[in-house]
Amino acid sequence: MRIAACTLALLLSAAAVPAVARDGRDFCADRPGKGTPPCVLDQGRLQMELGLFDVSRQTQGDTRTQTWDAGDLLVRYGLDGLTEVQLGLPVWNRQQVTDRATGARDTAQGVGDLTLGLRRSLANPDGSGLSVALAGFVAAPTGARGIRADGFEGGVLLPVSVPLNPDWSLSLTPRVEWVSDADGDGRHAAYSMVAGLGRDIGQWNLGAEIWISRDDDPDQATTQSTLDLTAVWSPPSLPDAQLDFGLNLGLNDDSPDVAFGIGLARRF
Repeated sequence: MRIAACTLALLLSAAAVPAVARDGRDFCADRPGKGTPPCVLDQGRLQMELGLFDVSRQTQGDTRTQTWDAGDLLVRYGLDGLTEVQLGLPVWNRQQVTDRATGARDTAQGVGDLTLGLRRSLANPDGSGLSVALAGFVAAPTGARGIRADGFEGGVLLPVSVPLNPDWSLSLTPRVEWVSDADGDGRHAAYSMVAGLGRDIGQWNLGAEIWISRDDDPDQATTQSTLDLTAVWSPPSLPDAQLDFGLNLGLNDDSPDVAFGIGLARRF
């Protein structure tokens, strides 16, 4: 939690300083949707993105699962104008599984797994026009017991975005992952696709995404799907920052019923 508190203090103190004009690309954050933008940071630019609070709930039969996250931190750094490196760390997670028939509860909490990622632009690294990138990540099982994965995991994704007109944009993020089996013995593939539409309205960007994910766990394969609504506010006097909100609604029984989150991002 100290890492999250220090990061939040840094972002808020930086936000209090009047914006200084700098040449470079338009501000572009990974938050708040499940999709990934293809934009890449300018060389030498640093960007910090922080999930202030996220909560979700899922009910399946007699089981109810609730999760709370605080301080979900992503640090991005531009290497050469076409490539950026990323470091992700969920600072505090809590998961509570309740047996609705008996009232028994099983709770796990603590820091999440450390993730290292790389994104390489294939077209238009500033996100303009038809923008495409190739990205990959590796997650190390560094989290607390009951939260961490059962070994190293990883994945590859191909973010794409294209403007439909001056106000609307379309984004796609196909993704393939190699994840741990539910029983902790082995690995299997998981696949997902995010398709989203976004619209700029003044200092706001409003978006809607459909997320579909297939997990081929040998014990029981599942397919999840959600409708995700996002809202991003960019302060007029601070073009290198944003405050964002996300609301996710489950579309089938395998998906969380509802999830909500608030976060912010700042480029330096």
